[in-house]
Amino acid sequence: MAEDIKKINKKTSIGDVIKQYPETESVVKKYFGAGCFTCPGSKTEDIAFGAAMHNVDPEVIIKELNEAIEKKKVNHS
Repeated sequence: MAEDIKKINKKTSIGDVIKQYPETESVVKKYFGAGCFTCPGSKTEDIAFGAAMHNVDPEVIIKELNEAIEKKKVNHS
């Protein structure tokens, strides 16, 4: 039983999240703002860095991002 979706973690880049998982857009906007979608830094900055810059617990963001991905996966099964 292989897992189709790689779980997001602290070291996942914000840009990878945005590109690979468009269903996470509302979570990214909620914690980082809409600027992440056009910011060149989002390609290299990871979730932990973004969380620190926005004074948010990275585990909270990671949990919500993975929930958004899982929800889409379940709805499209």
